Amino acid sequence: MEGIELVRVHDPIITTLDVSMPGMDGFEAAKRIRAISSTYLLMLTARSEEIDALQGLQSGADDYITKPFRPRELRARIEAMLRRPRALHDDVAAPTDSRPEPDGWREHRGLRAHSDMRIAETDGEQVELTRSEFDILLELLEEGGRVVSKTQLALVVRGERGMSSDFVSEHDTRAIEVHVANLRRKLGETPSEPRWIETIRGIGYRLTP
Repeated sequence: MEGIELVRVHDPIITTLDVSMPGMDGFEAAKRIRAISSTYLLMLTARSEEIDALQGLQSGADDYITKPFRPRELRARIEAMLRRPRALHDDVAAPTDSRPEPDGWREHRGLRAHSDMRIAETDGEQVELTRSEFDILLELLEEGGRVVSKTQLALVVRGERGMSSDFVSEHDTRAIEVHVANLRRKLGETPSEPRWIETIRGIGYRLTP
């Protein structure tokens, strides 16, 4: 609890969390921090099981790294996070009472997003998305119906669009699946009856026709 209070008071740019902590595990700590701060959350864990990594992302972490890790790898993960825009609160796109100009909007069947304002709407209602969810949605909208691979989305989420995919792991692509599942839930659609996002099995995703 003391650590969570320190995050609230000092509002750090980056916060690291260990999954195994006395009293409160990292998953619960991440949820509580995410409720009060938009700090970047990096989960450190000795657990290599996929479910633990995915649980960390679902708890609000921006990224995770398994121990033991090299300092260079940790630095690379942090640099990638810093290339991504920070939200103002609760890791969501910042609300605004003003309507942006038409330029900058990407739209598909009542779903639209503004790249600069980082606002997403469905049928005129604003949807609160995390950084990763917004980046994925914007990438799909900008591709205009073309198939976007999970690897490409992983690079987008890491702020490395256009860079080599050599260092995209299976865990990275599984994390994309979690982010897309959360995005769909917030949009109110399901994979079996997609209104906006269609799964291309074994490859990635695209906008519905």
